[in-house]
Amino acid sequence: MREIVTLQCPVCKERNYTTTKNKKTTTGRLEFSKFCNRCRKHTDHKETK
Repeated sequence: MREIVTLQCPVCKERNYTTTKNKKTTTGRLEFSKFCNRCRKHTDHKETK
């Protein structure tokens, strides 16, 4: 079953993106390089609760 997770910018702590992940196959935390509007640059967004 897929679950909705939120991605957060580590620099400004803004939660910019949501995505889904399969909890059975992906046990670790997701991390994507995404653009942050507040920082105005690409940062490594990490999964939060």
